[in-house]
Amino acid sequence: MSTHTPVTDEDFVALRHRLHAAPELAYEEHETSALVAGYLREWGYDVETGVGRTGVVGTISNGPGERSVAIRADMDALPIEETTGLAYASRNPGKMHACGHDGHTTILLSAARQLAESRQFSGTLRVIFQPAEENNSGARTMIQEGLFERFPVDAIFGLHNWPGVPAGQFAFLDGPAMASVDLVIIRIKGRGGHGAKPHQTIDPVVASASLILALQTIVSRNVDPLEMAVITVGSIHGGVAPNVIPDGVELQLTVRTFNADVREHIRHRLTELAKAQAASFGATAEVLYPRGYPVLVNHPVETEFAREAARRHFGDARIDTSLKPITASEDFAFMLEKRPGSYLFVGNGDSADLHNPNYNFNDAILTDAARYWVQLVQDYLAINTAAA
Repeated sequence: MSTHTPVTDEDFVALRHRLHAAPELAYEEHETSALVAGYLREWGYDVETGVGRTGVVGTISNGPGERSVAIRADMDALPIEETTGLAYASRNPGKMHACGHDGHTTILLSAARQLAESRQFSGTLRVIFQPAEENNSGARTMIQEGLFERFPVDAIFGLHNWPGVPAGQFAFLDGPAMASVDLVIIRIKGRGGHGAKPHQTIDPVVASASLILALQTIVSRNVDPLEMAVITVGSIHGGVAPNVIPDGVELQLTVRTFNADVREHIRHRLTELAKAQAASFGATAEVLYPRGYPVLVNHPVETEFAREAARRHFGDARIDTSLKPITASEDFAFMLEKRPGSYLFVGNGDSADLHNPNYNFNDAILTDAARYWVQLVQDYLAINTAAA
């Protein structure tokens, strides 16, 4: 595939296909980062690489304006074996752009080129290409390495494609927009023995079964019915033979909420319940509770600004109002804890869902999504209000 600098819409489609065919997992985005950095330098950006290990930040300033704005895109792929059969399907076994980060990167590159070429803004633009969004918190890593101290901004924006929303429609969510997520590992320790003599054992399998059912009462009986919470037991491991009671069982869970207080209450209640349930069977429970991503909370002023930018440049008909808060999680939440901003969605149409081996980003939305970023930056760094 051609490696020339993309200029036309067709060139950026080809670039997206190139990225799709060469997916890289979290903190392995070396080729993607090098490609991004090379294009940004060619277009006149000051570029810093290695921010958050494999992240890239490009900066371009124009005119006397003192305001600054950042746009962020994620670059990493997922450990999924692709089944699309596309001509440009992943060439890297067990790795796939199954969430559309190849599209997000292409959208921001297209916008970055247009803004560098036109210079129709007054102020500073920073384009942030983030690694490791999928479960490895590249946003937090970039922040810990001084992202906003080294590259200060007044506001930051990001977007995600969304299957099920009509292609090219823009959707905006006020306040809590995506859920927090925490991983929980519970290890039930009993005393193993022969399956024919259960009375001589402390059976961790039975204790685990009781705990799984009891965990569901946290949402139904310990959380305000008007608040959202999801507790999912996704993994159970214990024993190797049908006639042997094992010494232990390990459960792995995820916990999701839209409220920081509810998140903390569930952590306390889940830990308490796991230990009490295990003790009721004579077993013990060890609870590991590593924190995941916080609730993604969109800031009201910036969200309204982003919504109005879409309305002004694309019209009311292009704004989808049906999307509701999303129980999936997103590490852009860490950036919104540090700076005002908003995370919006652009419809991917009737495609396979995200994290699906048959998913494919919709090339038809590339042009308008890039144009949206251009218009948002130009509105935020408007020349005629640069001194305001």
